Amino acid sequence: MTQANDIYDRITQKIIDDLEQGNLTWRKPWSDQNLAGRISLPLRWNDIAYTGINTIMLWATATEKGYLSPYWMTFKQAADMKAHIRKGEKGAQVVYADVIERDELGNGGEVVRQKIPFLKAYTVFNATQIEGLPPAFYKLPEPPAASNTEKRIEMLEEFFTNTKAEIVTGRQAAYSLASDRIEMPPFECFNNASGYYGTLSHELTHWTRHPNRLSREFNRKRWGDEGYAKEELVAELGACFLGAKLGFEPVTKPDHAAYIQSWLTVLKNDKRFIFQAASHAQKAVEYVTALQPATPTDKRKLLLPAPRM
Repeated sequence: MTQANDIYDRITQKIIDDLEQGNLTWRKPWSDQNLAGRISLPLRWNDIAYTGINTIMLWATATEKGYLSPYWMTFKQAADMKAHIRKGEKGAQVVYADVIERDELGNGGEVVRQKIPFLKAYTVFNATQIEGLPPAFYKLPEPPAASNTEKRIEMLEEFFTNTKAEIVTGRQAAYSLASDRIEMPPFECFNNASGYYGTLSHELTHWTRHPNRLSREFNRKRWGDEGYAKEELVAELGACFLGAKLGFEPVTKPDHAAYIQSWLTVLKNDKRFIFQAASHAQKAVEYVTALQPATPTDKRKLLLPAPRM
């Protein structure tokens, strides 16, 4: 078994084990008491957020171990900041995907440039496990300000409006590929604002599958088949990623129990699909984010000179 296959199998099996216990790995940050109200994407030492499958894995590890800091870094990055990992601490694995190119002989003897994808795992530690970092690494994300969650939130309304997705009021939450529009129940029908915006995020992720957008297709032929389950998993992850990005708890579908069974089937049949689903969800979030009006570049305040990788 290759290293890449081992990575796929190990990470997918962890998610399958969680699902069989009724746990949604990617939702643990919001169901865990320690992190309730502190919604944040896991961050590298330089404030750049992790993406895709790494987001899911670091969220799960943070909740399992009770880590409250959003920051993660390698042993070397910590050492470059004159900090050290506490004795006995064990790191979490994240993955790095890339492509190498090399020349090979084709059938006719010609030189063909081949692109070969590869996957590499490496270990990172949460700032909670590290001593001697600058104080900013230990500061916890601020809980959301108290507000009347039954009211629409202007910032979120603006975000969804800027996508130019057609959103109509109806009796159900659904996206129709044929009409290319999202149907949402009235805002007042939801228990709170998070429920509404989480559901809208789920449907907006579906909206990105249109052929004129990301053209995402899983050979879906009928309701409830494998292609349907795959698309629903992408939409679930997309809602969670978008909720973390915009700062609200992504309460989406109430019928997760039924979805979990279909997702288990998909993941057991294809150990690589959770990676693909996370990638599709990440692309969907990046797509709708790119539809927002341009703003001045956010100049990140780096705490120290960049550590070497």
